[in-house]
Amino acid sequence: MLIAGFPAGAWGTNCYLVAPAAGEECVIIDPGHQAAPGVEEAVRKHRLRPVAVVLTHGHIDHVASVVPVCGAHDVPAWIHPDDRYMMSDPEKGMGRSIGMPIMGELTVGEPDDVKELTDGAKLALAGMELTVAHAPGHTKGSVTFGLPEAADIPPVMFSGDLLFAGSIGRTDLPGGSMDDMLESLARVCLPLDDSTVVLSGHGSQTTIGQERATNPYLRQVAAGRQGLSAFDAPRRGM
Repeated sequence: MLIAGFPAGAWGTNCYLVAPAAGEECVIIDPGHQAAPGVEEAVRKHRLRPVAVVLTHGHIDHVASVVPVCGAHDVPAWIHPDDRYMMSDPEKGMGRSIGMPIMGELTVGEPDDVKELTDGAKLALAGMELTVAHAPGHTKGSVTFGLPEAADIPPVMFSGDLLFAGSIGRTDLPGGSMDDMLESLARVCLPLDDSTVVLSGHGSQTTIGQERATNPYLRQVAAGRQGLSAFDAPRRGM
C-alpha cells in the first residue's frame, strides 16, 4: 500500500494520494487550497494514475483544488450531498456573505462529474475498497474513509476534521454541532481497533489507541460523559 500525503496551502490541509503500490491507479483525498502542484508532483514521483477524488467534507481548505485536479485527470469527485453546496458556494460554509474574498482568487465550483457519498458505502476504486462513514459534527456532510488491514499495513482511517492528534474538529461554523460531533466520535471512532492509523485533515498522524488514551474529547466520550460543549480543550479545522 502506498499513501503519499502532504500539507497544502494557507491552512496546511493534508492531501493524500492512496494506491495499492507505486505505478498503479490512485485515489486523491482532499485536494485543498494550493494542492494541485503537490498532487502532480506525487503523481509523477510515484507514477500514479488518478481515478477519483474523494472528499471528507466541503470546506474550502479541503476542496479548493478539486476543479483543476479533476479536470487535469478527467476523474469524478465524491462528496456527501449535505456538503455538496459548498463546492460552488464556499462562503456559506464559513459564515461569510456572498462576494467576500477568500484567500484571493480561487477556482470554486463543481467538476464535470460529481458523485454523492452515502453512509456505509464501499467504494471500489483503484483496486482498493474505501468504506464511507457519515460523521457529522464539523459539517453536516463530513465523512471518514476507512481502509481495511492489509498484509503490510494496519487499518487506516482518513478522519478529515473529525479527529486529530489530541483534538477534534471545531463545531462553531455553519453546519457544525457539538452534539453531532460527540455522536460521531462514539459511533465512528470508538469501535475501531487501537492499531488503526488515523490520518487527519490537519497535523500529524496518530492511532485510535493513542487518542483513546490521551485525547480529552475521546476519553470523555468513551467514559459516557456529556456536556463537552463547554469542555475547555482546543479544537481544530477551518
